Amino acid sequence: MALVLGFATFGAGCADRSPSTADAEGLEPLGIGKEVTVPITAAQTTLVSAGDEPRELLRPRYTSGTAQEVTLRTDYRIQQQVNDQPVRDFSPAALTIPMIARAEADGVDLTVGTVTTPDPDLNKAFLSADGSHAGLQVSDLGAITELRLAPSPETPNSARAALEQAFYQAVYQSIAFPDEPVGLGAVWTVHQQITGGVTLDQIATATLVSRDDGRLTIDLEVSQTPTDTVWTLPNDAGALEIEGYVMEGTGTIIVDLGLPLPVSGAIEVGGQQTYRDPRSVSTLVQTQSTRISWTE
Repeated sequence: MALVLGFATFGAGCADRSPSTADAEGLEPLGIGKEVTVPITAAQTTLVSAGDEPRELLRPRYTSGTAQEVTLRTDYRIQQQVNDQPVRDFSPAALTIPMIARAEADGVDLTVGTVTTPDPDLNKAFLSADGSHAGLQVSDLGAITELRLAPSPETPNSARAALEQAFYQAVYQSIAFPDEPVGLGAVWTVHQQITGGVTLDQIATATLVSRDDGRLTIDLEVSQTPTDTVWTLPNDAGALEIEGYVMEGTGTIIVDLGLPLPVSGAIEVGGQQTYRDPRSVSTLVQTQSTRISWTE
């Protein structure tokens, strides 16, 4: 999701609109005033190596009513440069989001606690966000297939938008299990398309490095590749040619099959993209990184 979020920031930067300006002018994030359901593109798993014996199917085991306290932290960095102009930093503030995840018959409900951030203005805005909700639909293989967002009615626009971005980032760095029995050392890939201004092919390679009953430690390697060579700008603003694109990362997560969300771990994905405007012969270079971490 990093590229999609970067595109949104680039659009604001070209119009010389900072996030604080956008909030002051009343620009609304997705889902203001109501719950919004966002479908997530299907994740396809492919087993590369089944690993050592004994092997068994990896499946979520939690039942309706299972509750888990967990904290999500997101840190998204983006810098960009147009031609030889000075480099500009459009990085939003990092977020620490405590939540209670509760398994339900139709998915996982997330109740958001007191969100904190180094940005004092955004920190103040989050004082009204306590009790906001999100929700996940999860497949039998553990893949997230749907995201629901329902910020509390008192949540200011700036806090709503920050929450939405954080959950998008987390959803697209989640993991799905293979459909075959596996043991220690098993390797599988998770292929997923991320749609936005440019459609991305994301491939995550997962390796099962340890297992203690239902608690799994999984190493991840992630790469993203655009499916096209052109980015069509929103609002009929033209198109940019994609001249260079690198986005990759690594991480380790620990999941408990009896709980809805990861219990710990982190993954960081980053890289650099180069875009060219054929009309003005201008070049934009973006440097991005996204770090997602979980702790109980």
